[in-house]
Amino acid sequence: MAITIALDCMGGDHGVKVTVPAAIDFLKREDDVSIILVGLADVIERELRRYGTTVSDRLSVKAASEVVAMDEPPAHALRGKRNSSMRVAADLVKEGVADACVSAGNTGALMAISRFVLKMMPGIERPAIASFLPTVNGRVCMLDLGANVNCTAEHLVQFAVMGSCLVSAVEHIERPSIGLLNIGEEQIKGNEVVKDAAELLRASGLNFRGNVEGSNIYMGSTDVIVCDGFVGNVALKTSEGLAQMLGQYLREEFSRSPFTRLCGLLALPVVKSFRKRVDHRRYNGASLLGLRGIVVKSHGAADAYAFGFAIRRAYTAAKRGMLASINDKINAMQQKAA
Repeated sequence: MAITIALDCMGGDHGVKVTVPAAIDFLKREDDVSIILVGLADVIERELRRYGTTVSDRLSVKAASEVVAMDEPPAHALRGKRNSSMRVAADLVKEGVADACVSAGNTGALMAISRFVLKMMPGIERPAIASFLPTVNGRVCMLDLGANVNCTAEHLVQFAVMGSCLVSAVEHIERPSIGLLNIGEEQIKGNEVVKDAAELLRASGLNFRGNVEGSNIYMGSTDVIVCDGFVGNVALKTSEGLAQMLGQYLREEFSRSPFTRLCGLLALPVVKSFRKRVDHRRYNGASLLGLRGIVVKSHGAADAYAFGFAIRRAYTAAKRGMLASINDKINAMQQKAA
């Protein structure tokens, strides 16, 4: 099954200087994928020439005359820029020309445009942002990471279904385990929404393992962790800050004296291995779940290496039928409830 991916080439902090080389590299790695570069045609073609690459049957350019700024209000991007690279990429998915789209642009605008263009899947009331985080024994899918500040218990159950299907598609786990992020593992802990969600999850047929605390996120106790967007975004940003602090601490300790610098040289292979394991770029690419199409959001500051992982996230989800899996599971739950 050949996969076609539409890339919003103009989004993010670096635009074509990141998206174009990432696309070229990805095409070299996978022979069953085609990529459509969406954006200002002259800018994209100029960047292609820098890499000695031209359009082909696997690499094409779709012109879009407008660009959504990183600080642009989502409503303005949705209503005022109908020919933006972000909008055109989403349209290609809606029209069936592309199987997925990827953008490093404005998150709010991407969510608004994707929801308007692609619509919600039946049985899903709100989209959720899902991404993978490293753990001691692999990685965990966590959602929502910022799309929904206020959620009902039913929304959290829907997030659990979508996260489970994403992990099944990407990780080949038949029944992913699910944890509900809470302030304690006991059933009596948490606010009413979380306690109600736990009750619904226990009756859902999903592989629900109960409440998990923040300290469990990186211990790999479950395959999926569910929370509302407020809690999820705070947890994610706190984790990013902690990783940066630890990296800074290591650099400072290894540069304190000639002796510690020598120790740093001796420990360089270990340090490189550690940095690779916790390199946030390898986990770049958050899926916007709940839509009638595959949309992946890359970090705005991503370099070409990181953006390549976002492309892979979209490619894998499309290749392994994630949308059909979510549809089937939602339908099964609705029939059971009826």
